[in-house]
This record gives sequence, C-alpha cells and structure tokens, in this order.
Amino acid sequence: MSYKQRSMIVSILIILVVLALAGCQGQKDEAIELYMGFRPDVQFTPFYVGIEKGFFADHGLDVTTHHEASESTMARLVATGEIKFAVLSGEQVLLGRAEDLSIVYFYEWFQQFPVGVAAKQESGIAAPADLEGRSVGVPVLSGASYIGFEALLSTAGLSDSDISLEATGFTQTETLMTDRVDAVVIYTTNEPVQLEAQNVAVNLIRVSDYADLVSNGLVTSEAMIEEEPETVRAIAAAFSEALQYTIDHPEEAYEIAAKYVEGLNDPDVEATQKAVLANSIAFWKGEQLGYSDRGSWEEMQDLLLDMRLLDAPQNVDEVFSNEFLP
Repeated sequence: MSYKQRSMIVSILIILVVLALAGCQGQKDEAIELYMGFRPDVQFTPFYVGIEKGFFADHGLDVTTHHEASESTMARLVATGEIKFAVLSGEQVLLGRAEDLSIVYFYEWFQQFPVGVAAKQESGIAAPADLEGRSVGVPVLSGASYIGFEALLSTAGLSDSDISLEATGFTQTETLMTDRVDAVVIYTTNEPVQLEAQNVAVNLIRVSDYADLVSNGLVTSEAMIEEEPETVRAIAAAFSEALQYTIDHPEEAYEIAAKYVEGLNDPDVEATQKAVLANSIAFWKGEQLGYSDRGSWEEMQDLLLDMRLLDAPQNVDEVFSNEFLP
C-alpha cells in the first residue's frame, strides 16, 4: 500500500470518527417524567441524587420528578401510556390490575414495609394483641398505612370490630401527643423521629416484624416493557446506582435533597430530617437492591383477598418482574 493510499484511509477514518462524535453530541437524552405521590420529601432523596449526580443522564435519561398525584391516578396514567413511570406501593399494583390496568412493578425500592403502630410507653401497647379494645388512629381508611395496619391486626386474630378505629388525617404525631387515641398508625421512617424530637417515648410495632408485604417501587406498563424494554432497563440501572450512592453517602445525599425539598437546611429540622433519611436507608437495603420476592406478593394478595379489596386472585407472576434489575 502506497503512502498516498494510507493517507487517504487515515483521512477517511478521521472523518468517520468526527461524524460519529458529532452525532453523539447531537443526541438528546430521553425526557422522562417520573411521578411519585405525597410531596417533595427527604425520603425521595435517591431520585434527587440520580438527577444531580448524573446517574440518569449516564443512561440517556433526562428525568424530572412530579409529586402530589394520588396513587390510583398514577396507576391509571401509567396504564394508559400518559406517563411512562411512577412510584407505587405493592397493593396499588394488585388493585390496579384487578381493574384491568396493565401495570408492572419492576424495581422494589423499599425492601421492608415501612408502616407500623406507635403508642406511648405507658399505654402498655407493645404487640398487635395489645390493641384489642383500644382506640387507634389511622390517616385514612385506605392505602398502604391502612393495609399494613390490617396485616398487623390479622397476625393477632383481630379485626376492626375488636378496636375503636378512627380516621384522623395525616396528623399522627399531634393525635398521639394529645391522647386523642391510644395508638396511631405511622410510617416507621418518619413519625417515630418526630415523636422522639418532642420527647415522647413510644413503643413501636413494625409491620415488617410480623408480615412480609410489598411496599414502594418503580412501576411501568406492559406496553413499555414490550415496546421500550431498554428504557425500562436504563431507569432501573440508573436508579439502582443512585440508591446505592445515597446509601453510601448519606450526608452528601442530604445536601442534594435540600435543593429539592424546602426547609431541609433549617437548623430547627435538620437533625430530625437527617434521622428520617437514616431510617429510610435501613428500609432500602437488601441483598440485591430492587429485587422483588414472589412470596411477598402472595402474602400481600392474600391480605387484600381477606379484606375483600380483591374479588379474585391475580397471577402474581404477571404483576412484578425482576428481569430489568442491573
């Protein structure tokens, strides 16, 4: 091969490399609107970390978070394709599929169910059986809090008729402090910290100590899994990296969350909110981040059937998938 031929080949290769790089620079990350309930909160820190540290971007995703939609609304939006991804609790997926919503749970964020019952230590309430004949406040008579509470009652052979149950709204801390009821249904990552900050000593009964239920995780549609499996795989991988980073770097993660959650840098709440994050991290850890156990789904479904929230069992193998875990 002559010098002239070699020079021509090198020139062509350089042009091809330049064109390839230009094409890569011109590509835009896929825009993803990720829906989650409640409101911006320190417990959503891994998602904020995923955005700020570039974990989503590294997988070709431009993620924005949206809050304050109800879980039932998010389930319908995912099923109809109006949104691609949402954070939902396990029971909402089962209930949604019972209404022919083609949604699939593909990443179990919370490895333990974070609901429990708190009672002042002097009440003598320390186990589910102790709730018999006592008054209990639950935020609403639906959703993860109520279902987790029903699971606790069932382990002691109790039902709502054996207690005085009151829907108190989302004021569990104040409700217990003012002795409006004997015990309150709470998220174990949050309210116990709030009560401790108020010097209220409580006994905590954790659902996860008595029942293995499915909590919050990432959900998409059957259509997305069929038509855009690589996008599903990308968001699972990116979120898993962000979750692990949050677990490994809680202080930095908290500072990132403060950019998204108003008031986290307030000295009056900072210590409490950091404790909430630490409690949450304990519930996210597992042998394999994101892994969903079939037995947990069966136990959740049995509970919903007992509560008559489901008329018939679902095929749990179609409800969840571990296929997209990194």
